[in-house]
Amino acid sequence: MGPLVAANSSVVTEFASQTTSVTARIPSATYRLQLHRGFTFADARGLVEYFNQLGISDCYISPLAQARSGSLHCYDVVDHRRLNPEIGGEQAFREFALKLRGLGMGVVSDTVPNHVCIADRGNAWWFDVLENGPSSPYASYFDIDWHPPKQDLSDKVLLPVLAAQYGHVLENQEITIIQQAGAFAATYGNMVFPLAPRTWTEILEPAMATLTHEPGEPNHDALELASIITALNYLPLRTETDLAKVRERQREKEITKQRLAALIAASPAVRSAIEKSIADLNGTKGVTHSFDRLEKLLDNQAYRLSFWGVAADEINYRRFFDVNELAAIRVELPEVFAATHELPLRLIREGLVTGLRIDHVDGLRDPQQYLDLLQRECARALAETGAPAGEGEAGSQDRSAPSALPFYVVVEKILGVDESLRADWPVYGTTGYEFLNDLNELFVEPGSRAYLEDFYARFSGRRRYFRDVLNESKKLVLRASMSGEQNVLSRKLDRISEQHRWSRDFTLNSLGRALAEMIACFPVYRSYVSSAGVVSAEDQRQIEAATAAAKKRNPALSKVVFDFVAAVLLLIHPDGLDQTERDERLDFALRFQQLTAPAMAKGFEDTALYRYYPLASLNEVGNEPTAFGIPVEAFHARNQRRLRAWPHALSATSTHDTKRSEDVRARINVLSEIAEAWEAAVERWHQMTASARTEVEGIPVPDGNEEYLLYQTLIGAWPLGSMSADEHERFVARIQTYMQKATHEAKLRTSWINPNEAHDRALASFITKVLQPDPDNTFLSDFKRFRHPVGTAGMLNSLSQTLLKIGSPGIPDLYQGNELWDDSLVDPDNRRPIDFALRQAMLEDLIHRASGNRLKLVEELLASASDGRIKMYVTRCALLFRREYPDLFGRGSYVGLTPAGERARHTVAFARCHDHRHVIIAAGRFFMDLGIDRNSFPAGRVWSDATLALPPNLATDCAPAKRYLDLFTGRTIDSHPDGAGRRLTLAEVFAQMPIAMLVPSP
Repeated sequence: MGPLVAANSSVVTEFASQTTSVTARIPSATYRLQLHRGFTFADARGLVEYFNQLGISDCYISPLAQARSGSLHCYDVVDHRRLNPEIGGEQAFREFALKLRGLGMGVVSDTVPNHVCIADRGNAWWFDVLENGPSSPYASYFDIDWHPPKQDLSDKVLLPVLAAQYGHVLENQEITIIQQAGAFAATYGNMVFPLAPRTWTEILEPAMATLTHEPGEPNHDALELASIITALNYLPLRTETDLAKVRERQREKEITKQRLAALIAASPAVRSAIEKSIADLNGTKGVTHSFDRLEKLLDNQAYRLSFWGVAADEINYRRFFDVNELAAIRVELPEVFAATHELPLRLIREGLVTGLRIDHVDGLRDPQQYLDLLQRECARALAETGAPAGEGEAGSQDRSAPSALPFYVVVEKILGVDESLRADWPVYGTTGYEFLNDLNELFVEPGSRAYLEDFYARFSGRRRYFRDVLNESKKLVLRASMSGEQNVLSRKLDRISEQHRWSRDFTLNSLGRALAEMIACFPVYRSYVSSAGVVSAEDQRQIEAATAAAKKRNPALSKVVFDFVAAVLLLIHPDGLDQTERDERLDFALRFQQLTAPAMAKGFEDTALYRYYPLASLNEVGNEPTAFGIPVEAFHARNQRRLRAWPHALSATSTHDTKRSEDVRARINVLSEIAEAWEAAVERWHQMTASARTEVEGIPVPDGNEEYLLYQTLIGAWPLGSMSADEHERFVARIQTYMQKATHEAKLRTSWINPNEAHDRALASFITKVLQPDPDNTFLSDFKRFRHPVGTAGMLNSLSQTLLKIGSPGIPDLYQGNELWDDSLVDPDNRRPIDFALRQAMLEDLIHRASGNRLKLVEELLASASDGRIKMYVTRCALLFRREYPDLFGRGSYVGLTPAGERARHTVAFARCHDHRHVIIAAGRFFMDLGIDRNSFPAGRVWSDATLALPPNLATDCAPAKRYLDLFTGRTIDSHPDGAGRRLTLAEVFAQMPIAMLVPSP
């Protein structure tokens, strides 16, 4: 039987018909805030007026649920049901949300349905599993293989937490037993692991013997202790999964804990006897056999403490990516969904949360099933709320798909090349990486690709195709970090092969190799075979592409093996299989999808992008280093498609996960315009820094690849203004930290798992030396001269991309602090504290002065552009106009405009039209060719004879105007007749600065 091919879901129609009384609140612009103990709801509440004045409609905040103590990002959730007290708790959030609501603003909250942090005692679910094993009521919440091939791990969870081999740690007395409130636990460092109640008898029975050896009749305390031991021995086994037995175990063990706690508190003799038993149990350093009892006790637990290095091969719980401290949860189970969404649904019901961002949707077993359920539950919560309906873009109630969905939900989904978001998902779109990359590529000179790739290959000594780099990186990740997960799948595939005579001769080894190749060759993050067994045409295309690529890369491996794997993934079953066997194949396909996504994330984002970078600004989430530029026509076509399909998706330019901030990318992009000058500069710098370079194991540090990345990073991140001595020192430390992360992620000469300390020290030393602020430092002087015009062009790139983002289809999203220039690199650099007091003061001054002569204000802002106020001014003007006319941007048509003339390629322009109203967005690019080194801000005459054609019908209800008002400068600009239409002269449009937002002038 062949695969089921999905048709478009009717979910949108279903929601439209069932929830006509509920309409999602659509933001007009979001501002991303990273909350943690250093920046709480109280801090955010004090900034609400600032965000409102900036033109923001919704605060888009990091996860609300209780995170690991001290977390600086809050994605390491330990309790989904409780609002994080470290960021202010429930009352502080309520005050923040109500203040936003009072100004007509909303809250888009990040939610983490995929995983929980298991390294903090606040995670009651996980610690109950450690205490009770398969008998825990929460055992099914986690994806644990209780019966792995290694018999020693049967009914146990592997905990790879030890810094050294288990035996050495044990005999070094680093693992000890303690008693707390009538329960016992093992400790290692600051980690605590509960002991299974039945095993407490190994502590209590020696204590009982001590008590009974004392002279005199057995006292009441000894009898009570004996009764407690008996009760423990009668507890149902931790392997019991019968519901009645599970409940009995939970009930009786808690009663026994209370009895023991009371006895210890009341009886000094019992307490002393238990302390002596624990002391004996913990062993004596240097006496090997003294640890035998402790080893036996630990062997009887529902977990096995082990050296962290065994995690990749033997870990038997599914993780978030390869992070041991983050365990995946099975949100597809109704009880897990209910528990993890209790908090956000309650806050929606109370009108305090108006939108959701779903973290890592590709980690879910069946994303569409999850999203369908989420929308239904959100609709139910909205129907129960007494809060007033939120005003969205225009406060309009847009019921055209997908706006008929009851609640504003966007997903963090990284789309591959030529991949589209599944049209039948009940969401408003993604968080905007695809837009980020399309917009960024507008500022990359496509003609420089061959030149830069060739120079990079020569300088780095690495002439490679990126596809080969990616394939090798994914295989490395599978071997080094995810071999356990891959081995589990390989064994499942081996069992499946035994189902039918056509496949039973495939060996485990050949199946494992084929599986690894299929994962490494998978062209996107994952397929979306549904839990109902539906394989879409797109799924089929991606699986077949992976199969073909795997065959091509492995001519020595039988093609039949790959065909078998593909058939299983496509649910093409041979005749004669029963339902159980078909279900096993479906389960394999679903689990395969949950492995290809983290393999791509770790192999692509966190390995390959740190190995290959002819132009580092292209090395971004969802993009490829080989994507040198995009034609303006293609940008317009993608925006039109976005308007049709996902008009309310987020439009990001920086996020907490981007490799570089929007401004850093904008500066590095400039190098594509001056490839020959860049080559000459890098060659000079290589010679100038020769004395700072050292050798480690016969190889220079930095090597050519590392050095090339460093120079690009300095171009992008070097501050636009002057630096004090302290600021310079902090900058050097930031670059050292970044380069350490970059080289560790690359896994070429050093890594997180196996750090090469000599290499790391040599690289840090090189950076210190070449950035030494010394008049004799020829490199630094030459670098600053080269960087100055690049930095200026980068500022103009940033202004253009800011305006284009705000005017394009989608919801513009601002990452915290990026209303001014931001030179942040990858996290944790992009989580540095934001100086909001400075921003508030700047905005207040801009608001006051914008009420006067705007042209004079713009001239002053451009003259002092390095302080970033010009970016804030452009951001605010554009966002306020967008907020005032939400239908124009939310529903309005998008018309790409065609420049003409000698400088036509230096302009990107389009019109947004709706209900007899329109606005023209125009922005410059490729500024180095416009004379940036002679004129810091190319304007006016540098556009020569270039014009912008305005067709006679911009849209069915919009005709071009005779005169336009530029919202930034307050100037009026005449359009000129041009056949049936009109045209604008770009020298006039860009007379003061190379961006414009034009509206018809009365």
